Amino acid sequence: MELPDAARQTRPDITLAVCRGACRLMRQSGRSVLRELPLPDGRRADIVAIAGSGELTIVEVKSSIEDWRVDRKWPDYLDWCDLLYFAVPVDFPQSLIAEDVGLIVADAYGGEILRHPPRRPVAAARRKALLIDCARLASERLARFEDPDFVDFV
Repeated sequence: MELPDAARQTRPDITLAVCRGACRLMRQSGRSVLRELPLPDGRRADIVAIAGSGELTIVEVKSSIEDWRVDRKWPDYLDWCDLLYFAVPVDFPQSLIAEDVGLIVADAYGGEILRHPPRRPVAAARRKALLIDCARLASERLARFEDPDFVDFV
């Protein structure tokens, strides 16, 4: 008996699919997306989505129950965003996700917001610093894409 494609997916495959779907959802809502953003406190946000107004959304991707259980750092993200969501695959037990954060269910093709989080405004100075970090990282990634042979001497 052959397993369906979903049953053969590895945890990295599931993570990539959920991340892609959550990014698509954020873009459809008019936000610009940056993945794997290092935060000033040493954490790394899976997805940062920036609205035209400067509103900052962090989406933390969880691919499995094990992934959820070993990661207790998520409350630290609240200081760096106006909105915090978890994005999970369709078969993830949604009752594990805290009620005071947003919930997205996603696959490789898109996502759906099942619960919106409360808005927790970021301090203006912190917002400015994070927006500058986002701009610099996005610019650097684009430059490396356009010139992969560049050698950084710094």
